[in-house]
Amino acid sequence: MYRTLCATALGAVLLSGCAMASGADMGSGAQTAARETAYAAALADSRRPAGDVERDGLRKPAEMMAFARLDAGDRVADVRPEEGYFTRVFATAVGPTGHVYAFVPNQTAARENGFSDALAAAFPNVSRITGALETPGFPEPLDVVFMGQEYHDFVIPRFGVDVARMNAAVFAALKPGGLYVILDHQAAPGAGTSVVGTLHRIEASALRAQVEAAGFIFDGETTAVANPADDHSLSVFDPAIRGRSDQFVYRFRKPG
Repeated sequence: MYRTLCATALGAVLLSGCAMASGADMGSGAQTAARETAYAAALADSRRPAGDVERDGLRKPAEMMAFARLDAGDRVADVRPEEGYFTRVFATAVGPTGHVYAFVPNQTAARENGFSDALAAAFPNVSRITGALETPGFPEPLDVVFMGQEYHDFVIPRFGVDVARMNAAVFAALKPGGLYVILDHQAAPGAGTSVVGTLHRIEASALRAQVEAAGFIFDGETTAVANPADDHSLSVFDPAIRGRSDQFVYRFRKPG
């Protein structure tokens, strides 16, 4: 029953295109149907913890996968997956011929390597890689690099990341035409990167400028997780807004 309901809901998401940047996201009819089936299977996978399923209404995983154009056989990097919410659905969506690299930055490895090792144990097509964000060392060219609510952390000075080199490394890791998809918490207009360490937000335009400086082409956005009621004044960890912050999702494409 759950799988049937997922498939019905996903069909509405993919066919409406309301959360997508353009109709081009949908692909051919056959491709759309294949994606719908794969995403439904990902959401219904019994390996997903109950806590993950409870968050689906806010995190919109079907929309995120459709926006990232995930297909069977894709090679995907989930950068700083933490407990693995997106890694789990990505692994099922790309199928046994695909692969997901759970990339743990050196800065958080002591706490987070165990999470990714557990993901790799549960999903045969998941591998953990731990390394520097500036030199990630993926073993093969990637179709998609995804960062979910993490980019702003990498901009915080105490995290010690050379963000320009990080974006350049993502560019180098992707195949020509590959996609860099970033989900993050929106900051107030004019805030730029000034509140990344306090409110854990980043202004979308500032992030876009940094990524485009690495050679990426802006390829669209989705408002699937936007919240116009958020006035951007609170930390995303404040109980009044936690889990419901205004978020943006940008897709960038490597030329070719």
